[in-house]
Amino acid sequence: LLRHPAAMRAVVQKVSSASVTIDGQIRASMQHGLLVLLGVEEIDAVEDIEWLSGKLARLRVFNDDAGVMNRSVQEAGGDILVVSQFTLFASTKKGNRPSYIRAARQRPQSRSTKCFSTSLALNWASPYCEGNSAPT
Repeated sequence: LLRHPAAMRAVVQKVSSASVTIDGQIRASMQHGLLVLLGVEEIDAVEDIEWLSGKLARLRVFNDDAGVMNRSVQEAGGDILVVSQFTLFASTKKGNRPSYIRAARQRPQSRSTKCFSTSLALNWASPYCEGNSAPT
């Protein structure tokens, strides 16, 4: 789980393949790389987006020739699939029903996710994929 001091959250998983399927249709897919579940809070700013996207582009979690995690996803020839995931802001402190009050609403979430993907592309000169956790 990557967190900037503000609030934006990302769960990052190294994968051999990943895809997003909505209503039986594949909306995005990739081979070898990072699957990123991205949670955006209403108060997240452009600076938060730039910090996290830069961190992901440079995150060294892929093995080099010596077997040491010393390569970024780009250096390893991988892709990144970003999926908007508001449930990362679930609060379960009270009761049995999670509260999502801190998560950005659907439209700001979508704008923030697109901004994140744009910032990621600027930090990384390779293709990336973007998926949605729900139809838009």
